[in-house]
Amino acid sequence: MNFLPVTKSDMEERGWDQLDFLYISGDAYVDHPSFGHAILTRLLESHGYRVGIIAQPDWNNVNDFKTLGRPKYAVLISSGVIDSMVNHYTASKKPRREDEYSPGGKAGLRPDRAVIVYTNKIREAFKDVPVIIGGIEASLRRFAHYDYWSDKVRRTILLDSKADLLIYGMGEKPIIEIADILAKDAPITKIRNTRGTCYEVGYEDLKAEIKKFLDSDSAERENDKYILLPSFEEVQSDLIKYAEAFRIQYNEQDPYSGKTLIQKHGTRYLVQNPPALPLTSEELDKVYELPYERTYHPSYKKLGGIPAIKEVEFSLSAQRGCFGGCSFCALNFHQGRIIQNRSDESIINEAKLLTGLKEFKGYIHDVGGPTANFRHKACKRQEQYGACKGKQCLFPQACSNLKADHSDYLKLLRSIRSLPGIKKVFIRSGIRYDYLLLDKKEDFFTELCEHHISGHLKVAPEHISDRVLEQMGKPKKEVYERFVRKFNEINKKLGKEQYLVPYLISSHPGSDLKAAIELAEYLRDIGHTPEQVQDFYPTPGTLSTCMFYSGYNPLNMKKVYIPRSPKEKAMQRALLQFRKKENYSLVYEALIKTGRQDLIGYGKKCLIRPVKEKEKKNNDITIERKKTGRNNKTKVKTGK
Repeated sequence: MNFLPVTKSDMEERGWDQLDFLYISGDAYVDHPSFGHAILTRLLESHGYRVGIIAQPDWNNVNDFKTLGRPKYAVLISSGVIDSMVNHYTASKKPRREDEYSPGGKAGLRPDRAVIVYTNKIREAFKDVPVIIGGIEASLRRFAHYDYWSDKVRRTILLDSKADLLIYGMGEKPIIEIADILAKDAPITKIRNTRGTCYEVGYEDLKAEIKKFLDSDSAERENDKYILLPSFEEVQSDLIKYAEAFRIQYNEQDPYSGKTLIQKHGTRYLVQNPPALPLTSEELDKVYELPYERTYHPSYKKLGGIPAIKEVEFSLSAQRGCFGGCSFCALNFHQGRIIQNRSDESIINEAKLLTGLKEFKGYIHDVGGPTANFRHKACKRQEQYGACKGKQCLFPQACSNLKADHSDYLKLLRSIRSLPGIKKVFIRSGIRYDYLLLDKKEDFFTELCEHHISGHLKVAPEHISDRVLEQMGKPKKEVYERFVRKFNEINKKLGKEQYLVPYLISSHPGSDLKAAIELAEYLRDIGHTPEQVQDFYPTPGTLSTCMFYSGYNPLNMKKVYIPRSPKEKAMQRALLQFRKKENYSLVYEALIKTGRQDLIGYGKKCLIRPVKEKEKKNNDITIERKKTGRNNKTKVKTGK
């Protein structure tokens, strides 16, 4: 095996006395292209740089950060593929018991706010080494942002971490450009024009042209190159200013039309350069054809391995980016709206590679990306001008320029499933069903059902109340129902008994108890009880989180209802699993509160049976419900 160095002895075996770049990762070291640390370190290696990795160092011990010595050019820091706070806590802020990105799934091997903690430790270990932060945590916290866990607006993570430079987005182009500049002995303070980066400076250190812009009429916040965002102090104290700042950020994340954004924090200025240009198919092919070991470092074997590898080990990444525009998704801020796709040849070659691996059993788990059936850019216009500012490709209706065509994706899937040694090719990344329905040809939908699912297809309607779906940026209920009918029709023709498993979100901005009851009634009618329900999680960088904090939809500045109380959130969640006996009291209370006693009874349209009070003791009651012709006694809290 040829993993990158993780110890001094690994460096000595390569004849290295010093690294060029040291990478600190909050995830365990997995050398697979589904992990950002693997891609960036292998990419740097392919350009001739010496790179080593320290994964999940003990943040209480500075010596852990010194094990590979001081690097020649810089330290690169990432919390991992998930924000460290999301990794540690559930939507109800309870600690998670497992971490799939750590050995044996053990939790607690990285700190809260890992990017800040790691950067501080590196400063302690190597006082004057340049520090570059990146990954999802740095990327989505690059501006002043609402932090759900502290329930306040925090400064840019660049200031809080005291790093020298922040790379946002996927990072391949910026990291190589920066590495080449540093290799020429240029100081990191001179790196100011690299796309896909943020830096912070004082007023005196700003370029003359930016000073001139800032010194113009204070009411003039924008010109043809720069936009001055509402300051940290403004967004911290004014909800409308917060929403306005987010709208500008949201609309300026296009690599072709995006402007340089500036946000004042006290006496310092955060400057975001426009996003990096998309990778061409040839460039993306090279990224995925680097010499990955495709598994976790052997030092983890005795510790139970890394659970996260199981889902991706035999999956194929076909593209990046998403033009779906879901409000609760951060892809607009990280991968962007413009699809970047690999060539068919590159993907097929990787599939062939998988068939030669010892553990491969003949099953490709996925061929896709953030949205599996977005194989190419939404329209021809994006190839030259980028994504339209202030408009969505699919919402509220599909754009007339949108090209809905699955022929290339279908051709790719046919090629992969015909390879010797491959028994089945699954599609597990999301299928955007409204886009699927726009395709006038039915061959992809038919072959999806015939070849690429096994009994169940997971889809994400998220809700069925149109007023909630509007805030989610999702298609109306009628579209999903049309998709369901078509799915059932195709499977009937194929003679297959297959089912849809809908993903649902409770307590999303815009959802009140009446909307939650509307969704519960829909689940009653289709006879489905979700095994899991995702309570809305206000993670950094999403439009929905902006709504949650400010109470406004930043795209139209209209007020939005926000379910905030833990009790209401619990009731909304319980309504989606109203058949579970442990949810009875919450469902009962929600129905009484909304005047929907018509849903309590024995009729086919009722959600729950009425309570027959037998006795009260210690605030408990014993209730008797009739179910399937027999009495079922359950103990439920009254809350009185």
